[in-house]
This record gives sequence, structure tokens and C-alpha cells, in this order.
Amino acid sequence: MNKDLAFYYLGEKPQYLPKIASWYFKEWCEQSGRYSQHEVMQKLEKALNQNSLPMSIVALRGDELVGVAELKFHEMDAYLEYEHWLGGVYVSPAARGENVAKDLVLYLIDQAKRMGIKTLYLQTEHLAGGLYSKLGFTPLFEADSKGVQVLVMSKEI
Repeated sequence: MNKDLAFYYLGEKPQYLPKIASWYFKEWCEQSGRYSQHEVMQKLEKALNQNSLPMSIVALRGDELVGVAELKFHEMDAYLEYEHWLGGVYVSPAARGENVAKDLVLYLIDQAKRMGIKTLYLQTEHLAGGLYSKLGFTPLFEADSKGVQVLVMSKEI
């Protein structure tokens, strides 16, 4: 674990909401037209929780926001039988390659355990599983997610 990283609930650090909304919009919505930046901000405002889902966790190095990830319900409408999801894992370009995503995911797995969640699901555009395979997530199937081919994975925790 990066000793210089600190993790907080987004609800403790709401000043980072606009930056995260901008990241998410540019990464996943700008080209697809799926959501406006304002709609992304509204969705993030629902994740200001600390003891219930949805929740967002931010990674800070000092006062610098370097990453974010979420625990949420039913990320993919077509698969409502899969309840608890890890998603929105984003690392600032300047902090990539420094294990921030790995540390965020491990932190969120601990949060999920604390909440009594038994299985986490995720979707990734990296069809080989990437980081998530290395962290023990197993592939379930490939699917179309709003026009993008993704791999759905799970992990018993």
C-alpha cells in the first residue's frame, strides 16, 4: 500500500466533486453522449454516503486528488441479480503507474467486507481482466455495456 496515500469518503471531501465529475465525464461520457457533466455530478452527489451504498472513496496525496472509486448497487441494468459493484475506478494521469488503482480497489474491498458484502462485481473494458485479474476477480462473461464491449468479473470476499 502506498504510504503517502490517504483514503477518504467523498462525503468527507465534497470539494473534489467537480474534479471527479470532470474526470468521469471526459473518460466515459463525453464521446458517448451518455450523460452530461451536470448529470454525472448529480450521480456523484448520491455517493456522498459513508455507511451505505452508493459510496465513493477518494485517494489523496497530501491535498492532491489522485484517484477515486465507487461501491454501488446494480451497475448494469441487464444483470440485476448481481447486486454489489465496484466501479468508477479512475486515477489522475499524473499518478498512473504508481499502484493508486490497486490500492483503491483493495481499500474498497475492505470497505465492502466491513459492510457485510459477500460478492463484488465489476465491468472492465480490458477484456483480459488487467489489474482485476491480479487482484483475484474472475471473469464471468463479456457483454455490451451501452455500446462498449466489457468483461464482467466477480470476487468472493
